[in-house]
Amino acid sequence: TQVTEKLEEAVMIWIKQIKQVLVESEQMRREADDIGPSAELEHWKSRMSSFNSLLDEIKSSRVKKIISILQAARSKTLKQWKELDGNITIAANEAKDNVRYLYTLEKFFGPLAKASPVTMMEQVPSLMNTVRMIYCTSLYYNTSECMTSLFLKITNQMINTCKTYLCEG
Repeated sequence: TQVTEKLEEAVMIWIKQIKQVLVESEQMRREADDIGPSAELEHWKSRMSSFNSLLDEIKSSRVKKIISILQAARSKTLKQWKELDGNITIAANEAKDNVRYLYTLEKFFGPLAKASPVTMMEQVPSLMNTVRMIYCTSLYYNTSECMTSLFLKITNQMINTCKTYLCEG
């Protein structure tokens, strides 16, 4: 029972740390008013990396051994642990899915940032079709929050490109 108590204490610390990671990942992002869509991809790549690292740690043999010992001891901490494990898996899947879809936009980032307004406008129909595809097929990114954030960043990039063009011309 002493070993079980020590292991439960360790798991409770992990639970607290994982909850903190989940809470931080759900908080509103503070971003500059003029950032472009590449920042959205970078955000989700970073988030994917964080959650994949956490999943690797959770699936490590050391953690699995501790969890199996607590299962044998019928520990009550396992209910919370399983719930958090599921939440981390969902967050990792969301980040992976969003990165996959946002990569389809990457080919537009260069033309949006470096083109003249005329050539930039030639890219808009394809860009909008790609955004529409993301909205229609993504499991996670098709919320009004995500789409609004993406459109805002695309618009910011277009405005910045036009400003640069005007200042150079």
